[in-house]
Amino acid sequence: MDASARERAAGFARRFGLAMPVLLAPMAGACPVPLSAALANAGSMGAMGAVLSRPEEIGEWMARFREASGGPAQVNLWLPDAPPRRDAAAEATMRAFLGQWGPEVPAQAGDATPADFDAQFDALIAARPAVASTIMGVLAPAQVARLKAAGIAWFACATTLEEARSAEAAGADAVVAQGFEAGGHRGAFDPRAADRQLVGLFSLLPRLVDHLSVPVIAAGGIADGRGIAAALMLGASAVQIGTAFLRTPEAALPSAWADVLATAEPEDTAPTRGFSGRLGRGLATPYVRALAESGVAPAPYPVQRGLTAAMRAQAVRENRIDGMQAWAGQSAWMAPSRPAAEALHEWWNHAQALLP
Repeated sequence: MDASARERAAGFARRFGLAMPVLLAPMAGACPVPLSAALANAGSMGAMGAVLSRPEEIGEWMARFREASGGPAQVNLWLPDAPPRRDAAAEATMRAFLGQWGPEVPAQAGDATPADFDAQFDALIAARPAVASTIMGVLAPAQVARLKAAGIAWFACATTLEEARSAEAAGADAVVAQGFEAGGHRGAFDPRAADRQLVGLFSLLPRLVDHLSVPVIAAGGIADGRGIAAALMLGASAVQIGTAFLRTPEAALPSAWADVLATAEPEDTAPTRGFSGRLGRGLATPYVRALAESGVAPAPYPVQRGLTAAMRAQAVRENRIDGMQAWAGQSAWMAPSRPAAEALHEWWNHAQALLP
């Protein structure tokens, strides 16, 4: 690691009150306060994936986090999509397919609506996390101004250079480079383009670093000290890790999901629209594979999310991987089943040992 890279990583850590430039990825439903607090207390940054959270839940999460940690945290929101185009016949076909994997799906299940973004944003401002992070687009100028007035930094996720430049121009304090290895939803600004923008992190990262003046945070497939060191060598100021923390006791994942992560080969994950209508990478479960082979087209977001809600809930209740929304990145097999802070320190120590 050359001097400039050391300075870049150290400068990022100082700016955001970190002991190391390694962040927890905000994973909706998989970032409980105990996980975030354990990592923040160990020198990282906590994270809340608030895509479906009610405004009051954002404030409650931050209050519980502050009771457990004096460290920083980010709250992640989705920029809203345009209203979906509904297709009653296609939805009926999907409901019939889903009935093979869970409870019968009523027609009204597709009436799901996205969260009230403006109300969520107001709640975020009131909760005052260290960082507001976004996915699926950029904030409006008035929203950026409100963040700056509140002393809240903004991290924007990007999957292409064009998206990253848009985020920088809009006032982002840092850009998260999301490689196609990453688990969970793709951050593509245009949902229709997500399938065409599956660029690997080690191609995307230097492309962004070479053209942006703001720090770039590397995300996707990083799960140990080797990945951290490699990302920093390629110009990242920090890394963001999600899947590799999912088997820690603090994550409290359903055992069916956690157990499969331990044996999942990189090719055992796949991009799918089958859970929400938005493209995301998860374990290639029996449901994911069957849907891909069926020719049945998922409904757009958030209609598909509503249609699959009963199936997903039943799978969690029964601890069954079949219909579970089991997001996972391509390095899932590396996820350790030990305390999060212990893994974090081991990775960072290893990364430093690998660097000149």
